[in-house]
Parts: sequence; structure tokens; C-alpha cells
Amino acid sequence: MDSIKRYIDCYVPVTGCTLRCHYCYITQHRLFDAELPKFNYSPQHVRKALSRERLGGTCLINLCGGGETLLPPEIVAYIRDLLEEGHYVMVVTNATVSKRFDEIAQFPAELTKRLFFKFSYHYTELKKRNLLDRFFANIKKVRDAGCSFTLEATPSDEWIPYIDEMKQAAIDNVGAVCHITIARDERDPEKLPILTSLPREEYEKTWHSFESALFNYKLTIFEQKRREFCYAGDWSFYLNLATGSMTQCYKSHYIQNIFEDINKPIKFLAVGKYCKEHHCYNGHSFIVLGDIPCLQSPTYTELRNRICNDGSEWLKPEMKHFMSTKLWQSNKEYSPLKKMATNCIIKTIILKEKAKFLLKRILK
Repeated sequence: MDSIKRYIDCYVPVTGCTLRCHYCYITQHRLFDAELPKFNYSPQHVRKALSRERLGGTCLINLCGGGETLLPPEIVAYIRDLLEEGHYVMVVTNATVSKRFDEIAQFPAELTKRLFFKFSYHYTELKKRNLLDRFFANIKKVRDAGCSFTLEATPSDEWIPYIDEMKQAAIDNVGAVCHITIARDERDPEKLPILTSLPREEYEKTWHSFESALFNYKLTIFEQKRREFCYAGDWSFYLNLATGSMTQCYKSHYIQNIFEDINKPIKFLAVGKYCKEHHCYNGHSFIVLGDIPCLQSPTYTELRNRICNDGSEWLKPEMKHFMSTKLWQSNKEYSPLKKMATNCIIKTIILKEKAKFLLKRILK
């Protein structure tokens, strides 16, 4: 069975959305009515650029928009081409764009068994807009077509009075309680603390009631600066689906375009010990999948799956196995000498950027 070679966090540059969740930056900056993005490269071109041969093996590719990922009509073709290449694909969605799910449900079983949906459970917004029935109907549609999924809620203080009915709606429709993630407060872009007005102890106690492995793990790494050697930039990377711009992670020392010339090898360069983030707020993906081998962590399967009341599971067998593998199982760790050289390269890049900044200030 397949094992993960690389993890690609793929940004779909859409900010339009069907919802208006007050805690979302898209709503706060009124970006939800923006035009749909233009993709510079066709699905076929992107497939070749992200071929298993070029990437070294079978990858896990996460597609996530700033707004609703499935709004652009052409996104279905990108999903299909990546699946046909042999990769495993994840899609983050609020499950309200029914037409896309109708199209995806027609995929052959060979493809749907490698397709996973992260359904964002914006309970109060869905309830206010009378979209809960549509939301769960679309989940069932792709589940019955052979896709895997998880149900994930971003905890908001305003949701606390609705916790019991949130849980019950999930149990009634998908057989188990949703998982809980942790929202970051982007009003403090440097530290990105937990978005809540509750004291930490009360916050944890409130949301622990969901018994979510995802929430429990994120609590252990949130607001913890990572100083270990990290393979992000080599074993994983961040990619703009519309432009082909590739960075090592959300903050990067090195940028390249991997769609312009697909015959040119990709330069994989690990971040090493020079992570630019205050903390790895999405470590439930990067760390859990294996970017920092020395850190013990659960598998991605353990953070996403649920066993339902009828004994079925949210993850189908192929996806369950694949999400149980780690990046360090399919990639060779650097030798001490290569680690030293990588750190020196990153340090040199940092010094050059500082020199450019100082020169600009002097010339002003």
C-alpha cells in the first residue's frame, strides 16, 4: 500500500465565501465578495508539474482556499487530475456548494478512495442561514461515493451555549462528534495566540468535552517555538495553485516557481533550525506527518478519524493506511554534515536579506 513521500499544502487563492463567520479574517476584511481567481496553468499542466516522478513518489496534497475552496468551477478538474496522477488529495470546504459535490460524486471509485474532505463545521452560521441540511447532505453524498472525511469545528466563545446541539447534530448525521481545532488570533500576527477571551484553563476544559484527539494534540504544541531541525521545504512545502509559487512553509527563506518550467528539477531546501514562525500553529499537519522526526506525535489518522455508532469509520481503508504513514519513513534523514550545510545555506540567505534591507535604508 502507498506511503507518503511529500506533503504539499496548496493554497487556492479564492477569498469569496458563501458564509460570513464573524471570527474569520475574510469577513473581518470584507473579502467575501472578491472575484474568483484566475489560474495561470491548466489542470493538465499542474498534474505534470506535480507528477510522482518529479516529486519522488506519492504525495498528500491539501487544497485550501482563503474563502470557500470549491467556489471556482475549475477546481474539480484540478482535484481529478491530481488524483489521476496517483496522489492523495484533501479538500477543505464548508460543504455548501452542492454542484461541486454532485460532480465529485461521479468520480470512479479508484479516485474517490484517495480523496479526503475536511468539512469545516461552522455550526451557528450554517444554522442561521438554514444550511445545515445542505451541509450534511453533501457530506453524505461524497461519503457514499467512497470518499473519506473529517468534521472539524473551530471553537468560538460564542458557540459555547450551542455545544450540546452541535454534538447531537453531528452524531445524528455522521455518526460521531466533530473534532475541534484551535483558532489563532491574527490581530497579533507575530505571536498568533489562541483566539478566545477565556482563561487558558477554562478554554481547555470547555472544549475538552468533545474528546477530540486533534484538539488535545494542538494544545501541546500551540505557542511553542520550534527549534529542532525541520524538513519543511524538502519533505513538505507551501504552493500557490494559481501561480506555481512554492515556498518552504508559510514563512520562507527561499521562493521558486515550479510551474513555469516543468522540465526543471525542483530545488528542495529544508528550513532546518531557522523557522521564521513564532510557533507551528499547523503542526497538526506538518509535525504529525513527520517534518520533525525527533518529535513524537500521533498519526494524522488518529487526529482525523472517528469510529461511528454503527462501527463504520470516517476514513476509508486506503486513506486510513496512507494517513498513518510518516514522511521520515519514505525519506532519508540528512547526515550531520548535510544538516550543518543546510543551516549554513539558510543562515547565508538570512544575512543577505538583512544586508539588502540595511542598504535600502542607507540609500533612502
